[in-house]
Formats: sequence, C-alpha cells, structure tokens
Amino acid sequence: MDTFTASQKVLNDVILNIEKVIIGKRAAVELIVLALISGGHVLIEDIPGVGKTTLVSALARSVSCGFKRIQFTPDIMPSDVTGFSVYNQKTGEFEFRPGAAMSNFLLADEINRASAKTQSSLLEIMEEKQVTVDSVTYKLDEPFMVLATQNPIEYLGTYPLPEAQIDRFLIKISLGYPSVEEEIRVVVQGKNQKDSLEPVASAGEILMARGEASKVYVSELVVKYIINVTAATRTHADVTLGSSPRGSIALYGLCQAFALYQGRDYVIPDDVKFMAPYALPHRLILKSEAKVNKKTQLQVIEEILRKIPVPVLKRLSSIK
Repeated sequence: MDTFTASQKVLNDVILNIEKVIIGKRAAVELIVLALISGGHVLIEDIPGVGKTTLVSALARSVSCGFKRIQFTPDIMPSDVTGFSVYNQKTGEFEFRPGAAMSNFLLADEINRASAKTQSSLLEIMEEKQVTVDSVTYKLDEPFMVLATQNPIEYLGTYPLPEAQIDRFLIKISLGYPSVEEEIRVVVQGKNQKDSLEPVASAGEILMARGEASKVYVSELVVKYIINVTAATRTHADVTLGSSPRGSIALYGLCQAFALYQGRDYVIPDDVKFMAPYALPHRLILKSEAKVNKKTQLQVIEEILRKIPVPVLKRLSSIK
C-alpha cells in the first residue's frame, strides 16, 4: 500500500473509531480529523451537554499520543497551562515543571471561563507550538493540537476570546442537538463505547498523513480563488475586521486535507466552497448594524461564495 492510500486509510479509521462514541455528527467528526491532518486547532462552541468534551476525548483516545485536559475557570493561572520553574534546594538549580500544554492533545475545556491573561497564554503555544518559561523555550511534540470548547458568550461567567486567539483556531464548529433516534443510541450505548475506545492510529501515522496532505496539488487558479474569497471579507459592507492571511493559509491546508480524504491528489474549487464556511466565519468581526439586523458571519461567507467567480480548471494529467 502506497503512502497516499495508507494516509487516506488513517483518516477513515480515526473517523470511524470516533463515530463509535459520537453518533449522528459525521460532519463534525470529519472536520476535527481534517484539522488534525492540517496541523491546526479546533474551537467547538455549543450549549452544555451536547458532546463537545466527549468528541475531543474520543479523538485523543483514537490516536496513541499524549493527552491532557485543563478545566478553565477564572482562577486558573497561565503557569497551569505553560508550566513553571521551581528552585531545587538540593541541586541549587531551577527545575521546569511542565504544564498541561506539554502533550500532543490539549483539551482546553470551557476556555471562555478563564481570564484574558490565561487565555493569552495559549497564543505562543498555538502559533509556534512551543512554550517559553523564564526565557527558556521548550518545543512541543508533534502532532500537537489544541481543542477548545466553549459555551455561547451569552452564558453567565464567560469572557470573549481575544481576536488574536480566535484567529489561531483553524476551524470553529458546533454539534447541535441529536435527533430522537440518535439520542436513543447515545443513551443506550454511548457511555459503554467511550470507556472501551482503543487507539487506531499512531503519532507517526498522523504525521505521515499530514505529509501526504501537504503534497496535494493546488493550482494557481485555486490559490487565487482562495485569496479572492478571504480578501472579499475585508471589503464586505457588513464587516469591521475581515480575515487575515492566516485565514487563507488555513483554508489552503484544509482543502489539501479534504482532497486527500476524498482520494484526490489535487484540490478543486468545490473543496474551497465546502471548507470556507468552517475556516473563515469565526475570523470576522461584524459591524454593529449587521448584528442588530441578525446578520451572521456565516451568512457573509455564503454571500461572498455566491459572488466570487469560480475558476474553471484545465484537465490535469493525474485526473482519471
């Protein structure tokens, strides 16, 4: 089996394993795995009790890597996340005590209940994949991924995330309520399946898939299409702050991972149209008038996708 096919199998194996626990949420499961292959971080926003933490735990259990969880509360300190130095009287030296970030998967549970100072401690971790304590830098092991959950901002005791931090999340997703049939399955078998979930992929296999995704061909026309979509968010009438170039990079990588998942070694414009609603909306800040009129970031992206001309690709030699 070649590495491309093996990488595609890794994606499918992880997705199917997670679905033993997360029932009826195929799109969310696929997106979180694609984010892992893209090397990005995920923000899951929804009301309590719909399976946000369970989804993250299922992903961590599906890959044989380190996993740490930190429950964010107003009294959590930045050092709880990054780690801290302690003076050892026997050796006369400072010793580093790692924080929750020193793992492959970091679950930042209810991240918007922490203070802005603690939330900001994740900025270097998410962008550089390293922590700096007392002027000493510690690289994090790959694959590394922050998976944050949060309740809607209207909930009591929550604080908005800084724009710089929101922009560092590759995608933002919601789960929503299950159907009656799905909820019956969750009640009957969900907990038992979660306790027995076993890893189906190694860190090396995830990195192999990540490497294969990065090789997926993206034509110049598709790259320009990605740039045109993100650039349009900066001039939209309802937007105060549009997507930064980081949004273009995120969309580019997601499209490569999605193409790999679909069994293609090239990206098509439809990949961009499919992924943009997950990679871009959370990066936008709407004007007050738009909010009053109940306009959403997703609606803005959908409008842009309807207006931007879709490129027509020439037939590639690799397309059968």
